[in-house]
Amino acid sequence: MAGDLPEYYFRVRENGAFVFRVDTENRQRRIEMEQIATVNIRKSEIKPHGERALTDADSAAITAWMEERLKLVEYRDIDDILRAVDYLNTTTHWVQSKATDDQLEQVTDSLLLAMHDLRSVLVRKKADRLLKE
Repeated sequence: MAGDLPEYYFRVRENGAFVFRVDTENRQRRIEMEQIATVNIRKSEIKPHGERALTDADSAAITAWMEERLKLVEYRDIDDILRAVDYLNTTTHWVQSKATDDQLEQVTDSLLLAMHDLRSVLVRKKADRLLKE
């Protein structure tokens, strides 16, 4: 297993990660992880852990991870929205074909308010984009 391990491990957190250097080159052949940095993706910050100085290789690996992580987060955001569109379609079908009056009474006002809010924001954003063109 030790031969397959990456040189760095990123413990993901909400807006970044803790970065560890993975070491298997010790007498016991145990996996040791030494924290070397903290990353904040929102601020594009890399902070060395403690009094540590990051090597060029450390910085390059962390920067590459940050770039890939940003792409993944962006992809997931769009995927979540497209899933929401699918879910809205499924909800429409449920309302039309399966929902009872009692069930509709429970959800109608919440759905209408959420959809009104979403529609208002979408229309305003689209108008802003059209005005820029």
